[in-house]
Amino acid sequence: MKTKKEKEQATNILGLPVKETEVIAAELNILLSNFQVYYQNLRGIHWNIRGKRFFDLHVKFEELYNDAQLKIDMIAERVLTLGGTPLHTFEDYIKNNRLQVGKNVSKDVDAVQLIMTSLSDLLKIERVILDESDKINDEGTNSMMSDFITEQEKTIWMMKAWSEEEI
Repeated sequence: MKTKKEKEQATNILGLPVKETEVIAAELNILLSNFQVYYQNLRGIHWNIRGKRFFDLHVKFEELYNDAQLKIDMIAERVLTLGGTPLHTFEDYIKNNRLQVGKNVSKDVDAVQLIMTSLSDLLKIERVILDESDKINDEGTNSMMSDFITEQEKTIWMMKAWSEEEI
């Protein structure tokens, strides 16, 4: 029988500490839940966008929701890789959601603002995960978060440029 200290220092098949890896998997599930809400927001604004910029924004929002769908799969697979179980019910998504839910958003400025706010909130969650994964040398999670952060910061910059706002 292992002592408490031995259990705390135990590593999994990936060579990562078990206790800390469980925490990261839980944080990834929070990110997964929030990405699902972000995805649904994007679908809604894609369907409901109106106005003179419809053609450009309709295509852009589709690009963003396709990207979000890929990220959702990547996050769920990372949770599995770390030994966790990905959340997969709307009840779990709503319980863990930290994003504004966009309902009936049809104006271009409102849609772009919702995207920027959502990405900013996702960045906060990702930076927590990045910090935690860095502490235990979890390069797989670390790399994923770093890639997400870089891409989302660029998207925020582009949305701000479209909105003619300063960063």
